[in-house]
Amino acid sequence: MSIRVSVLSRYKVLPDLAGPGFLPLGLIARLPLAMLTIGTLTLVSVMSGSYALAGLSAGAVGVGSAVGAPILGALADRIGQRAVLLAAAGLNSGAVIAVVLCSLPLSGGAASPAPVVVSALAAGLTTPQVGPFARARWIGLTDGRTLKALELDAALSYEGTADEITFVLGPALVGVLGAGIAPWFPLAAAALLTAMFVTWFALHPTAHAARPLAPHDVPRVSGREWAVVLVPVAAMIAMGAFFGSTQAALTAFAGEHGSPDLGGLLYAAVGLTSAVAALSVAAWPTAFSLAARWVACAAAMLVFSLTLFAPDGMTSMTAALLLVGIPVGPIMVTVFGIGGRVAPVGRTSTVMTGLASGIVAGTALGSALGGQLASQGGSSLAFAAPVAAGGALLALGLAVVVMRRG
Repeated sequence: MSIRVSVLSRYKVLPDLAGPGFLPLGLIARLPLAMLTIGTLTLVSVMSGSYALAGLSAGAVGVGSAVGAPILGALADRIGQRAVLLAAAGLNSGAVIAVVLCSLPLSGGAASPAPVVVSALAAGLTTPQVGPFARARWIGLTDGRTLKALELDAALSYEGTADEITFVLGPALVGVLGAGIAPWFPLAAAALLTAMFVTWFALHPTAHAARPLAPHDVPRVSGREWAVVLVPVAAMIAMGAFFGSTQAALTAFAGEHGSPDLGGLLYAAVGLTSAVAALSVAAWPTAFSLAARWVACAAAMLVFSLTLFAPDGMTSMTAALLLVGIPVGPIMVTVFGIGGRVAPVGRTSTVMTGLASGIVAGTALGSALGGQLASQGGSSLAFAAPVAAGGALLALGLAVVVMRRG
């Protein structure tokens, strides 16, 4: 019972640190990001009738986000989050509306596809990095506090759960709004949410917790320090590859069982247990170090992902996915925690957005690899990709243990 009370008290302090409105604000403000890729894919495919153009446009969003996120992070470390977020909110809302406007003429078949792809790339480049910036704020808010490690664990656990919730809720909203109103409406709603809630997030008082250092106060970062940062970034690339390849393999699996449109619904099972498990990290003992957590969770992910080869139907696959999702949330919380600890002074937002970019880039890589394997040998071969991603995460975790001992 004492452990339960202690864990609850760690979460209870978060609204006291950031203000009662910050938790729901951060959740809603990151929702447009979860709607953007699938919303673009849906709209362009409906208007053009071309899955190739739809995939290219959605891929442009991913590439833009992977490139733009660390740029926005570096700017935030230099001039502050508030100015960067306000500019990004305006530019991104405009770019998303441009995607809508450029997609509508495609239904006639005469319009050029280039404006759609370019506007999708711009939408990705300017995507406000609410999740990474929120994590950077929590690092600042907990700095210097007696229970910093415990409170930061709770904050990062909440942020991991918020990510999982939005990436399940976002595609669902796109489906409901697109089918119930119009294919363009989800992106229009995403643009409106960005303009309203990202602006509110930018103006929230917690922005001061991630205040930039004066140029003369920012120490020079050595190559070795950046090399250390690359380890958690590589882990997030592997995590993204796990996500992307699992999605591709599940699409093939669902198609093999006569329901190709249920692949996304199957994948939601991973997010369900991942979100719940991420919240549990705050209850883990402090003696269970971050490096040990990384290795343990990656080993569990590797072992659990082997169960994906066994199912012969939707029910058994759902059960396997619920099991696979258990270590996903905790390892993401852990890697973000390590990223925050190894971030060079004055570069926290850069590192947090770099980790987020790793997930995006890895997801694109995993989707391509999983799709290739599925086309060659079906879902049974495609599931080898998430197993390999779990093995890469385990190897990186062991490298962290070795580095700490060194």
